[in-house]
Amino acid sequence: MLSSNLSFIITIAVTTIPLLFCCAMVVLLIPHFFGIRVSEVWTYNVVRIALFINFLMGVVLIAALSLVGTGPIFIEDGAWFGYGETQFKILFQLDVPAVVYGVFSIGMVALVSAFSRRYLHREAGFHRFYALLMLFVLGLSLVSFAGSVDVLIVGWELVGVSSTLLIAFFNRRPKPIRNALRAFATYRSCDVGLLIAALSLHSIFGTTGFSEITNAIGNDAYDVHASSLSALAAFGLLLAAAGKSAQVPFSGWLPRAMEGPTPSSAIFYGALSVHLGPVLLLRTAALYPGSVWISGVTIILGLLTAIHGATVQSVKSDIKSRLAYGSITQTGLIFIEIGAGFHTIALIHCIGHAGYRTLQILRAPSLLHDRSHLEQMLGHHVSPEVTGKDHWYLVIPKIFYRHALERGGLDAILRHQVVGNVQRLMCSLERIENRISGLIADSLLMPSRWISGVVEVDKYDK
Repeated sequence: MLSSNLSFIITIAVTTIPLLFCCAMVVLLIPHFFGIRVSEVWTYNVVRIALFINFLMGVVLIAALSLVGTGPIFIEDGAWFGYGETQFKILFQLDVPAVVYGVFSIGMVALVSAFSRRYLHREAGFHRFYALLMLFVLGLSLVSFAGSVDVLIVGWELVGVSSTLLIAFFNRRPKPIRNALRAFATYRSCDVGLLIAALSLHSIFGTTGFSEITNAIGNDAYDVHASSLSALAAFGLLLAAAGKSAQVPFSGWLPRAMEGPTPSSAIFYGALSVHLGPVLLLRTAALYPGSVWISGVTIILGLLTAIHGATVQSVKSDIKSRLAYGSITQTGLIFIEIGAGFHTIALIHCIGHAGYRTLQILRAPSLLHDRSHLEQMLGHHVSPEVTGKDHWYLVIPKIFYRHALERGGLDAILRHQVVGNVQRLMCSLERIENRISGLIADSLLMPSRWISGVVEVDKYDK
């Protein structure tokens, strides 16, 4: 049982984190709306202050969780809105995955913001980048500390919007905009699963709060294994996690997302955003204890993704695509760990891979620059030594090599079988609509045409 003082401190800390990020974003956007010119130093200082204070709040939450040590801490910040007897409450839950990932996210965003201060110096979108970065970390904090699926959806969508806008950061070129639309379409298609899960949980338990649902399951008030709605909710959560973490067959958007600035690629698709899928499964694992089929589907999905990512990565020649498919491979392995029940190992894997991949992506531009200088000094192209161990794909059958070059054919299937069929269906419906509209218009105009014809005949007779 929490003491009143400790409960007050935890409530203040967990409320301050998203609120301060929201205030920082608003402060950064106000000069833009009123046409006020501000310096890069001012923008960076606003971001740095918000990150520093929230990192201290995160340390407070870590200390509080270690003092309690008995389980998750549930916090209610009032009702969001209500309909009849149903109240949508603002709930937060502090457990090990939430606090570890939330504080780690703040630290990684602070690292990338410091790197971006020099990397994006005098860039036209400097201030826009930091405003979107605050929007992103606001969504991350809501996802990390959410105590219900309702609150989690809000943060989940904020992360998706900021991700899309940063992919299209260089909006004067058509390719970043196309890739941003591709990522946004994938997000929206898979986020339907999160809405399905929320509606299913509301129908079963009357709430999406993690504490109420786990209490109902623990008291044997409801059997989650004997309901089709429960299976539908689990499928929705897995669909949302697969889309956000670029699992097969949704992996095609992640390499395209590298069109954004290098810092956003590092923080989104190397560190934090791509790991939100595993974080979602870790946060909701208590809702489906001992479910064999959910674990089996998660393992199969992760295994297919890991094999696909490792195969495609081996034949890619550009560094960002290799790093992107490396991230896909590792998230697939994390899915396998979650499905096998190794939740602590999966969380450690998320943190370790996020830090390692971020450093790789941030180092990539300077690595290419250093290699170019080395070749200029040597006067010839520097080629790596070809060995069978590093280039095993040279001896695999051609069918697998072609599979890797074509990214598994997933893009072609999506373009021709899914999107193409939907476009043809929409065109057919449009033609039917136009034909029906024409028939209705003709039937409505027929009396007026008949009257006009009679009037013309009378004029002719006179």
